Amino acid sequence: MNKPEVPDFLKNIRIVLARPSHPGNIGSAARAMKTMGLSRLYLVAPKEFPSEHADTLASGAVDVLRTAVVVDELALALADVTIAVALTSRRRELSTPLELPRQLAPEMVARARAGEQVALVFGNETFGLSIEEVEQCNRLVTIPGNPEYFSLNLAMAVQVMSYELFSHVGVGVDYLRSESEPATRDQVEGLCGHLDRAMESIGYYRQRNGERLIRRMRTLFSRAGMLREEVDILRGFCKQVERTAEDRHGGSTSD
Repeated sequence: MNKPEVPDFLKNIRIVLARPSHPGNIGSAARAMKTMGLSRLYLVAPKEFPSEHADTLASGAVDVLRTAVVVDELALALADVTIAVALTSRRRELSTPLELPRQLAPEMVARARAGEQVALVFGNETFGLSIEEVEQCNRLVTIPGNPEYFSLNLAMAVQVMSYELFSHVGVGVDYLRSESEPATRDQVEGLCGHLDRAMESIGYYRQRNGERLIRRMRTLFSRAGMLREEVDILRGFCKQVERTAEDRHGGSTSD
């Protein structure tokens, strides 16, 4: 199966990092974005950018850094945006309702699919977003976590939010599954018959009820939902058992 294509409308979603202080976090955020099909990065007054450190941590996502848009103010990064989502982990005295990523992601994806520009806005690593920056956004979201220790790295937060968005895009993982053929009933019956003969050839039934054992093995194989390749492997094993039994029998007869 061919790999599915990442939908083009994801280009309508941008990640905005406001006043990032560590270039490594910028690079890691770019990598997090690309793994989830996002490519548009906006940097608001970064302390250090471009940076070799950012390039190193971006790994294979340096292209996201090369096309990043650097602006001096958040308003410039949101100029053409219809829905701007501010990420926060602090209590805010705002009337905007606080939502969870899973609640908000479907709307963000739907807006982007419709051609609107959508932004996810992340604050500085130490101080987060200022109240003035949050007020420039029209959605408020928080990633739930341990109330006793809630300390997500900036790039980790970007990864969580990017994944949540991608999970609503509809790109599956069927292309990663092996293309296997389920075994038919006749093939399973053939295996049971072969196993019966193999165990008979080595004297396995001398002190056992062969019919009862094969009945249980048939139930086991049916419940397992075997693949044709697995049946072939076991039949190959049975064949080798029969050959070994024949060789031993032949050797003892000649003696």
